[in-house]
Amino acid sequence: MITILIRAAVLYGYVLFSMRLMGKGELAEMQPFELVIMIMMAEAAALPMEDLGVPLLNGFIAISALLFLQIFISFINLKSERARGFICGKPSILVNKGKINQKELNKLRININDLIEQMRSKDYPALEDVEYVILETNGDLSVIPKENKRGVTIEDLDEKSNYEGLPITLIIDGKINHDNLIKANITEKWLLSRLKAKGSKSVEEILFCYIDEDKELFIQKKDK
Repeated sequence: MITILIRAAVLYGYVLFSMRLMGKGELAEMQPFELVIMIMMAEAAALPMEDLGVPLLNGFIAISALLFLQIFISFINLKSERARGFICGKPSILVNKGKINQKELNKLRININDLIEQMRSKDYPALEDVEYVILETNGDLSVIPKENKRGVTIEDLDEKSNYEGLPITLIIDGKINHDNLIKANITEKWLLSRLKAKGSKSVEEILFCYIDEDKELFIQKKDK
């Protein structure tokens, strides 16, 4: 029992020291290869604790090798943009000039609900307010608002703001959300007539549609 506790304390200290050398303070800052190395370090440290027949030195060697590998890959990434693109990938543009990049969403297996949820977490619930949405290589989402939605605050203008409300999603990938029709206090007939007035022949051709507080529709059709 005491041997296990001593091993655990020693390995914990060494893993913590190794993590400090890696130079990453948060999981959100990690690239995928760094996360893999961290998981492998944890596994390498766990084995000598679980099995007293495994020499403690084996754990140190494995952790040290992984640490060296991480430092080496990070150095290569600093020196070569091509290597960084291969190892870490490249940022993906999910919304381009206010329009959802359907091909990129399909490629990354991200659904529209997840995209809108992440945009709301960045304080941009309405797609029409956004110029670009970029998925960074570390998994974080960067939202770049349109020119008229950035830079100036209500306090700067010394004006009272009009409450814009929360947009309600009505159509995703050609399917009407009937529960949200009730929330928006509109009927399917009204929605279809508005779509027709805006040049949409059928619901099936629409990728994404929402309604704002003023009953204005935002519509994006599917890529042809």
